Amino acid sequence: MTSPATPTRYGSIAFTPPVAKRQEAAGSIYTYGRFRADGEDTGPAEGLDGRLRALIEAADSFFIATVTPDGWPYLQHRGGPPGFVRVLDNQTIAFAEYPGNQQFVTIGNLDADDRTALIFVDYPTRTRVKVFGRATVVERTDDPAFVDLVTDGTQARTDRAMVIRVEASDINCRRNITPKYGERAIQERIRLARAQLLEEITLLRQRNRELEMRLGGY
Repeated sequence: MTSPATPTRYGSIAFTPPVAKRQEAAGSIYTYGRFRADGEDTGPAEGLDGRLRALIEAADSFFIATVTPDGWPYLQHRGGPPGFVRVLDNQTIAFAEYPGNQQFVTIGNLDADDRTALIFVDYPTRTRVKVFGRATVVERTDDPAFVDLVTDGTQARTDRAMVIRVEASDINCRRNITPKYGERAIQERIRLARAQLLEEITLLRQRNRELEMRLGGY
């Protein structure tokens, strides 16, 4: 096992002793062991770099995980128009909590334990971003100006927003992500294909005219 000389906040949270045991059995501990916490040193909170910010702000969906008071994991999907997730600064994410089926499982879990994990997937580029954070639910009745700020430009009114204070993030493993394209991406690819096809047709017509001129001289 390598020395955990450079622990990261992500490694300190994710690579627990049971995880490390599995990594040791697989041999991957030599890659990940150095990111684990050294004693009580869990490393400073990690911010989002420009690439992660751009991917998150372009997302139209993501998944959010919480834990029930009994310890059960709970996973929920969140979606909206592109841009509904805002990166307020390199350690703060905010998004509108649109009305759903009124179960309030995610929000209720966060009332008891503010720890959460988010996963964003950009399917065209097969890029996956994982975020550990602590969540705060902001009710419109408490701060209507902030909720309006977060939901500005979106399609639906909401009674609350959620703020995630980022603890750690990781971008990894394109393997097993199937590329998928939304309507906008498909239309852009059709546009580019048409433009290329028209360019090729124009070139072929030009060559055809040149050939006709050459043949006309015989």
